[in-house]
Amino acid sequence: QVQLVQSGGGLVQAGGSLRLSCAASGRTFSGYTMAWFRQTPGKEREFVAFIRWTGFTVHADSVKGRFTISRDNAENTVYLQMNSLKPEDTAVYYCAAGRTTWSTNQSDFGSWGQGTQVTVSS
Repeated sequence: QVQLVQSGGGLVQAGGSLRLSCAASGRTFSGYTMAWFRQTPGKEREFVAFIRWTGFTVHADSVKGRFTISRDNAENTVYLQMNSLKPEDTAVYYCAAGRTTWSTNQSDFGSWGQGTQVTVSS
C-alpha cells in the first residue's frame, strides 16, 4: 500500500478557489488510480473524482466543470483544483489510492489520506 499525506484546504468564500494536494510514498505511485472523496457529518463518504495513472479522469456530476483532478507521477502527488466553490462543497476531503481501473466506490480504494477540512462560506 501507499501512504498518503494531504495538504491544502481551509476556509473560502463562495465563488472562491482552493487546491488540495496529496503526496504518496511507499509503493510505485504510477500504478495506482487516485481519487478524492468527501464526507459531511452523518452522511456517507461521497465520490468526487478519480484519475488513472494514464491521466484518464472521471468527475462526479456535482463537481463537473468546477473541480479538476490531476496528478504528477514524477512528484508522486495528486491534486484537486476546486473553483467556483459553493457552500454545499463544505466537507472533509480525503484522497485515496487503489488498484482499480474504474471505481467510484470507496471500498475499492485501500489507502487513504488523513482528511482535510474545506469550508465554504456563503
